[in-house]
Amino acid sequence: ILFVCTENANRSQMAEGFARHHGKDKVEAYSAGSEPSGTVNPTAVKAMAEKGVDLTKNRSKSLDDLPHTEWDWVVTMGCGDACPHVSAKHREDWRLEDPKHLPYEGYKRIRDEIERRVLALLRESIDFE
Repeated sequence: ILFVCTENANRSQMAEGFARHHGKDKVEAYSAGSEPSGTVNPTAVKAMAEKGVDLTKNRSKSLDDLPHTEWDWVVTMGCGDACPHVSAKHREDWRLEDPKHLPYEGYKRIRDEIERRVLALLRESIDFE
């Protein structure tokens, strides 16, 4: 599963973290940005730590940094990233607000929505639970 947003600093990082955490050894999850910021937002690291997911070793990546493959799923985060050059069997756009300028409670609301959607995707795409 590939999660894509613009900066690969917030939403897609959290989605990757949840997919790895909940999918365990049944899923390979990656994230990237169309215009990577170079760093993962410290607020994303803090918010995910509250859920038991460690993002401290993650880095903001470009689509060019990823394996060139046909992905089973590509999920964009509502930031207009069509990713036409990324081959995928299935595609979704979650249209999630970028939480980077929200107060912390708003940030956590987006985080929790991402977790809910990742769990639904895992149920749909793999033999999960």
